[in-house]
Amino acid sequence: MDITDQSVVARWVAPVFLFCCVVLIPWTVYLGLSLPAHEVSHHYGTAWVGFDVFELMALGATGYLALRRSRYLALASASAATLLVCDAWFDVLTSPRHQVLESIILAVVIELPLAAVCAWLSYHTERLANRRISVVPPSLDQS
Repeated sequence: MDITDQSVVARWVAPVFLFCCVVLIPWTVYLGLSLPAHEVSHHYGTAWVGFDVFELMALGATGYLALRRSRYLALASASAATLLVCDAWFDVLTSPRHQVLESIILAVVIELPLAAVCAWLSYHTERLANRRISVVPPSLDQS
């Protein structure tokens, strides 16, 4: 799908985001070489609870917008998919050794399949939103 309306996507969006992508490459290399192997965070619990609240909001929005057959379902479900993949990634990589297997199982059985469903919903939202299901039989629907 081509976006031809210049009022929707400004000409500067593509160059700015591509520039950000290019700048992120050396930054990522720098972080990979400079970050400590072990770090203690005083707000570790708050960070995870906050992240799960964002995940809860994205999943709730996905469910609500799916019920409403909203065109915004694509945005909510893409956000939910992204958060679920990030959750699985960080759960596995930040788990203590005795919980790594549990984190991998949860990622493979719950988080990643749900992320795949959300990605599918995001991709197919237009088709799904066009399927209007009327609760009222057509003969009674006078509007």
